[in-house]
Amino acid sequence: MKPGMSLSKHYLQFRDFRAEEYAYLFERAAIIKKRFKNYEKYTPLVDRTLAMIFEKASTRTRVSFEAGMYQMGGSVVNLTTTDSQLGRAEPVEDTARVISRMVDIVMIRTFEQTKLETFAANSRVPVINGLTNEYHPCQILADVFTCIEQRGTMEGKIVAWVGDGNNMAATWLQAADILGFTLHVSTPGGYEVDAAAAGVKRSDCFRIFRDPLDACRNADVVTTDVWTSMGYEDESAERMKAFADWCVDREMMAAAHPDALFMHCLPAHRGEEVEAEVIDGPQSVVWDEAENRMHVQKALMEYLVLGRIG
Repeated sequence: MKPGMSLSKHYLQFRDFRAEEYAYLFERAAIIKKRFKNYEKYTPLVDRTLAMIFEKASTRTRVSFEAGMYQMGGSVVNLTTTDSQLGRAEPVEDTARVISRMVDIVMIRTFEQTKLETFAANSRVPVINGLTNEYHPCQILADVFTCIEQRGTMEGKIVAWVGDGNNMAATWLQAADILGFTLHVSTPGGYEVDAAAAGVKRSDCFRIFRDPLDACRNADVVTTDVWTSMGYEDESAERMKAFADWCVDREMMAAAHPDALFMHCLPAHRGEEVEAEVIDGPQSVVWDEAENRMHVQKALMEYLVLGRIG
């Protein structure tokens, strides 16, 4: 390893952790959430500082990390594109070397995964992926925790992904590969998810469906995302036409398991990728899912900074 290169444990994509590490994190998240709900003070990260670097705008990511760090007793430094000029005013490597001498953990929400990896390779402290074009591991961490909370386990379950083969879809693939459930994927032609690029090792952890209704049959979870993610706004009109048949509707939910959950990482566009009757219906757990971002990220920060507790 070159001098100055990172020795810290990072969380840059879902496959960075093993199944047993996830079992530990979900257990810790449940404990931390219970304490939060009972108004029990728990501050293991006193005198620790989180730096948050945003090159992509955010609501849930900022609030969940910032509130979570304060609740754990730590402090937060928030940097936007204009504040940090990551990779513009100076090389990413130099920014990482400086910031990581001043804080205890870093969360970055940016465009290219390679930029995140370069930062992590030169950081003295753990780095968390708050979202990149390629992966969104903290969201899937929250989604899986929500599924476990609602249904007890992910093992043997079927998750149907309907829509764009984007960073969410790629991360769901990694989760299926590691955690032992099956992902049904249905995307329009030209918007497929690349399992090889995601590093998926088990070909039996996912199935591809041309018809989204078929992907939803007997699924335990049906999930989707916006048709046009940040950075792809120029393709919006074209995507609206291509994705017209990939709106999660009542028919798709009826084809799923009778007690199937509907999930969405938000923000949502009712009438586009999901019917209002679905996202606002009794099977939707999107608000629990959104809240759980904070609880799983608190467990993640605790783990990366302090290691295993107990």
